[in-house]
Amino acid sequence: MSLVVLGSVALGLAGAAWAFVRFWRLAAIGSAYKAKILCTAVFGAGHDLDPRRAPEVSSDSYWILRFFTAHIDRDRLSVTVSLAGLRSRLAVYRDGLGSTLVESAHESTASPAPPRPVAIDHSHRWPVAATPSPLGKAVELAFTEPNPKRLRRTRAVVVAQHGRLIAERYAPGFDRDSPFAGWSLSKSVMSALMGILIGEGGMSLQDAALWPAWRAPDPRASISIEDLLRMRSGLQFSEEYSDLASDVIEMLFSTPDVVSYAVNRPLAAPPGTVWSYASGTTNILSGILRRTVGDERYHAWPRHRLFDPMGMESAIMEVDAAGNFVSSSFMLATARDWARFGQLFLQDGNWVGRQILPVRWARFCVTPTLQSPAGKYGAHWWLKLQPDIGGATPAAARIPPDAFFAVGHEGQTLTVIPSRGLVVVRLGLSIYIDAWNHAQFIAEIVDAVPV
Repeated sequence: MSLVVLGSVALGLAGAAWAFVRFWRLAAIGSAYKAKILCTAVFGAGHDLDPRRAPEVSSDSYWILRFFTAHIDRDRLSVTVSLAGLRSRLAVYRDGLGSTLVESAHESTASPAPPRPVAIDHSHRWPVAATPSPLGKAVELAFTEPNPKRLRRTRAVVVAQHGRLIAERYAPGFDRDSPFAGWSLSKSVMSALMGILIGEGGMSLQDAALWPAWRAPDPRASISIEDLLRMRSGLQFSEEYSDLASDVIEMLFSTPDVVSYAVNRPLAAPPGTVWSYASGTTNILSGILRRTVGDERYHAWPRHRLFDPMGMESAIMEVDAAGNFVSSSFMLATARDWARFGQLFLQDGNWVGRQILPVRWARFCVTPTLQSPAGKYGAHWWLKLQPDIGGATPAAARIPPDAFFAVGHEGQTLTVIPSRGLVVVRLGLSIYIDAWNHAQFIAEIVDAVPV
């Protein structure tokens, strides 16, 4: 056999091996993603979905998931997904803890459900005011589809000004009681929880050597709480959703313990020197919260310290198989409750006379991180919009400079503009993220409301 033939055979075998590894990975991640998304949508958000045709797992770039078979077990509150019987993944739902990817159904009892509150403070309801006509038109436009090849799928818009609800609209099938997955809006919630923990004396921004493995001479010993909040830990972490082997995909859909995965990443840069947006960083904060308050209080702590005092009854922070809050990505709340959270930051952490966040914590969160390009990021809040949602367009220049944002996958957005007293929530399913021009939307809202 000639060398040319041998080379061709070797290349062919290498190509086949690469294709098999990629297929095997696609089967595993696709099964996990579809199981998790369906479980949250069906049991967490209460939607009656066709698992074959639901846009959450079939439309646009998710078309490949149509080939994955899903079985929804409404008695066991679980969803099982596989690709032709291969790489089966299971997600289970637990009241108060949301949906979780697990290896087997018995893991569904691994973590206790958090106790429901004895009493919730309902002292702040949204007073409703008339919607200005220009604002009504701006909100209506958010539900239109100007490009059939780039569907926006807006599902909810809530606008509040000076503590009064001035606009609210939902797509068919959704209403004020519908919980919505916030994806990375959850990161800003973790910023609030860390503020509360620090305010109670549990930690300080300067605390370092935050994990047993992070002890000198390990260089990660110098990572501080503030470094984590400002996304400048220096830890190596790839936040690339199109890469099935990236850290964020591995962490969210392939490992049972998101905290351990993120904590064990090596350094790529000296702590405090380089800004790099990383979901793993937020989950490390979740683990630090757990170690600080203890397992017995951990699952109920966010509800008792943050959600109940504000009347955020719908809020659910979902957990992984190890019982950690996946605070980078998995939290549910109604559109009104997401707006409540924004209102808390608008009011510098004060809610009906009760100081829930430390004084000036909100200001700390929206102080630019010097290492972030053009100061676009604070402490788990965005200060400027990214180009893929309109941040580089002329409309962005029309947004007041004190605006800050929580932004999540598929176009989830929470916008706070203190100078205008505005809180704006937009929730949807913009699978192609560039389908939603958030800068244009917010500029139109600002133009439509009185000062």
